[in-house]
Amino acid sequence: MANVVSEGAPEPRERRTRTLRAESALKAIAADQESPERVHRVLEQALVFAGAAFAALYTPGQDGELLRLVESAGVPRTLYGLRDSYPRAGRSPVAEAHRGGRPVSLGPAELAEHVQARRVPSRDFFLTVLPVHGDGGGCLLAVCERPGGFDTDDRECLQLISEAVAFPAPAAPAEGGELPPGAFSLAMDTGRVRAGDDLLDLFGLDPDDFDGRVETLLGLTVPEDLPSLMSVVEADHMSIGDRELEFRVLQPTGPPKWLRLRGRLLPGGVGHSARLVGTVDDASTLRSDVTDVARVQRLATALATAVTVRDVGEAVVAALRRPLRADRLALAELESERLVVTVLDPPEPEAWPELWRREWRTEWPDAPVRAMPTLAAALREGRARIWPAGSALERGLAEVGPGGLAVLPLPAGNRMAGACLIGWDTPHDFGSDERALLTACAGLAGQALTRARAFDAEHELVGMLQRQLLPRRLPRLPGAEAVTRYLPSTAGLELGGDWYDVIPLPDHHVALVIGDVQGHSAGAATLMGQMRTALRAYAVEGHTPDVVVSHANRLLMDMESDLFATCAYVDIDLEEGSAWCVRAGHLPPVLRYPDGTTEIAEAEGGPPLGVITQADFPMSPLRLPPGTLIALVTDGLVETPDSDIDEGMERLADQLAASAPVDLGLVADALLGNAQRSDDVAVLLLRYDGMDLRPLRESWTVWRVPQAVGHARRFARRTLRSWGVTEDVDAALLIVSELVTNALVHTDGQVRMDLTLINNRLRVAVADASPRSPVRPTSIGWEATGGRGVLLVEALSATWGTLPVSGGKQVWAELALGR
Repeated sequence: MANVVSEGAPEPRERRTRTLRAESALKAIAADQESPERVHRVLEQALVFAGAAFAALYTPGQDGELLRLVESAGVPRTLYGLRDSYPRAGRSPVAEAHRGGRPVSLGPAELAEHVQARRVPSRDFFLTVLPVHGDGGGCLLAVCERPGGFDTDDRECLQLISEAVAFPAPAAPAEGGELPPGAFSLAMDTGRVRAGDDLLDLFGLDPDDFDGRVETLLGLTVPEDLPSLMSVVEADHMSIGDRELEFRVLQPTGPPKWLRLRGRLLPGGVGHSARLVGTVDDASTLRSDVTDVARVQRLATALATAVTVRDVGEAVVAALRRPLRADRLALAELESERLVVTVLDPPEPEAWPELWRREWRTEWPDAPVRAMPTLAAALREGRARIWPAGSALERGLAEVGPGGLAVLPLPAGNRMAGACLIGWDTPHDFGSDERALLTACAGLAGQALTRARAFDAEHELVGMLQRQLLPRRLPRLPGAEAVTRYLPSTAGLELGGDWYDVIPLPDHHVALVIGDVQGHSAGAATLMGQMRTALRAYAVEGHTPDVVVSHANRLLMDMESDLFATCAYVDIDLEEGSAWCVRAGHLPPVLRYPDGTTEIAEAEGGPPLGVITQADFPMSPLRLPPGTLIALVTDGLVETPDSDIDEGMERLADQLAASAPVDLGLVADALLGNAQRSDDVAVLLLRYDGMDLRPLRESWTVWRVPQAVGHARRFARRTLRSWGVTEDVDAALLIVSELVTNALVHTDGQVRMDLTLINNRLRVAVADASPRSPVRPTSIGWEATGGRGVLLVEALSATWGTLPVSGGKQVWAELALGR
């Protein structure tokens, strides 16, 4: 008799055992009536014991006309086109089950005809709605993506869950009632927030001093955590009852404090706005739940945001390998009778059987299904199979798990999306809890694999778009050298909104910009291009760094985008070796000095762009001795799942200290070589060497007096004489006369003249308050009394032009002395 145990359709005895286990779990949850998570924990049992991909509770609203979604578990409801409320008198399955008091079950064909279901194209799923009796009634809704839908045993478990969920659920805080400890209620339309004293104490606020504005609480958040915190209150992406987030708040002294937010979005009724309600707790005092239910829920949450095949594999590894104490885990897609392995953990080829090593063609090996008939049979049957130690298996499988092997076919609709192999080196005892966990996880992973494939083509398009929006080449800088690097994430083809720019400015200034738009989508890449263009335009206009960033922030607010952006802007004076830095929720620059020491710049930061309209973006000074290397990076380089940003910044500083900045390209490549690349990475390095020849500069304010042009000529003559200029003086003075005359005659306001001499090249620039540029006349008659000034300037100078400056324009001309 073969020593093989199959985990597929359960026997009657096993069915009774599963029902008893469900009853036991539900009784334990019902005993804790005061728990605010009781209803959510009850719904989670549908994922484990009934194999549901999504479960939700609908109850009558206060208006009595709608059945509203109050709690859910599993993947986002939007994947199935489910709504947050249904009319009680409507034809939806929820309304019919509530009115009729009996279960309603629909398959893909019925759902396609049901107008209210709004079935998502190319997704086959089964929907079951059970009435909930007591406490005002309601309905339990469950979704299954397995072929055939819920079987008899699944329906028995769902019936138990519908009875257990009928107990009174903790009510959300009313708009005018008292709040429980640590609770809050945020009005989505006004941004007004009601918070308990315990919550305000976590933020270090006195209840008497709190103004009720959510911006006040956000202003105390660590800037790097603000984008993820703000994404929680985005109604378009908010799923009711399944959002949890950890973030940091600043403290008067010491490191930031970690807090954990749990919340759900309550839809608004007539005359009332939608509200975000939940709790905030001190994360250091919370203990994580390590039950199988929690693991399934965490996997479902991770897979809901996994948009690539590699993301799916990494989520499965994180959910299964360590909890099961497995030695090997492989996730593979099934394509044309071949397993395309997307994740191997551990990743070293030596840890896997010889058959797998022979097929090691690229980073993702291909394993032939025909070489392992037992695996092929498991895939054809579509049932989870478990083999204890010593089972008779072909060598390619036996060596994966000599102490025990689990093969999980990953179903997706009417086909197999792939397989998951889990192996142990030492004999492993498979308990009933582990079998249930593996079965539940297999269904979730198969559905996620199918969804992930649909995203790859879009991500490739996003990548092409983003690369076209980044600068193709960098300008040559006097006294400095800059290099940039950009690498996409290795998690599939997903790309985000990271960008960089090097902007040459007048008077030997240069602006370094690096930023990151929230999210990974075509919208993020498009917004990245818009923000890069806007920052470049504002910088070229001659604004100070804080004004440049403020204008970009106001522009993003006016665009009414749902996305946010962070950026760091550094304006460097290449003549003086000084700089001003402005941060908008982004990482500070890292400086490497000529002696090899490094420093993370203490640059005060403002909020991310697109968060607060009237935001302050303070400027922080930087000193750059010749030989200094300045590094700007995005968080993809320094943030990893195993360490926070602060540790990553310290690691970056150590890497720069150990580098030789003679070849910036090698330094940048070395930094990227150590990157985890779980996110996009952008790097901008500039080495300031100092200018060999510093220009001579003088300025003159032209007052509007009768002899203004004569005063400007005399100042220019004295300046040129002090600089030792003896050639082409008359031509230079004529250019001064024409430019100053045009500014006085055709503009109002202040006029300023700047003289610059470098490398026997004289630059005369006159700035005024008018944005209109001078026009070169096409023809001038003998009787004309004006219009020849521009022609004279063009004839006498080597080059001339205009550029916008803050509040007006600047007309300039350059004269090559000694021609």
